Amino acid sequence: MTAQFLSKIPTTKRPHDEPGPPHVANGMTAPAWRTLLLAGLAFALTGCNTTKITEPKRSITEQLLLSSAADRAIEKADLHLLHGKKVHLEERYFKSYDKRYALGAIREHLARNGALLVRTEDEAEVIVEARSAGLGMDTRESLVGIPALSLPVPLAGSLQTPEISLYKSMKADSAARFALFSYDRKSGAFVESTGGISGAAYFHHYKFLGFFDWRRTDIPELDPKVKERLRNASK
Repeated sequence: MTAQFLSKIPTTKRPHDEPGPPHVANGMTAPAWRTLLLAGLAFALTGCNTTKITEPKRSITEQLLLSSAADRAIEKADLHLLHGKKVHLEERYFKSYDKRYALGAIREHLARNGALLVRTEDEAEVIVEARSAGLGMDTRESLVGIPALSLPVPLAGSLQTPEISLYKSMKADSAARFALFSYDRKSGAFVESTGGISGAAYFHHYKFLGFFDWRRTDIPELDPKVKERLRNASK
């Protein structure tokens, strides 16, 4: 009797008798904390890999501007009187930037015009003296906006502010002026002179609102449109 009565009395489970929700700390469950900890550890152990690309002291733009100006000047030289003659190129009077390239271009132009190049004066019928009045480049910039500034910060050195430009232009113009004078090796008699021969090239870069930029140049290798056509043509 007593056992039946007790069996009919409903029992109430205490809170700790049932499994409760996972422990929550600061709104994040324990599994989430473990995941975050593992992610942080993986990030801390991840190595950084930096590839360093060495750059020459002179930009390709500068080199192409100077070489193009030199080529265009030399191409104007009329050397038809040297056709079939044994010619030695005298270099001692030629002082110029990119001297080796310019002299190489002169030798090529002599050969293309029918001159027979020889290594020494004793082998030559005609001596050609090359001289340079100048081979160089001028650059200039203009800016509508606020240039980059270095602001002193007490106890912290300086702070470099970025450039804010509405419009910016960067222009580079090169020019070359050479001369070739030839004379008979034995008699020293005058044979031919080109007089001053000049060439020029330019590269202009423009930016608008810091996002839009375009170029103007007469050097194919620096023109993105020409480079793309040449790339497609070579495929």
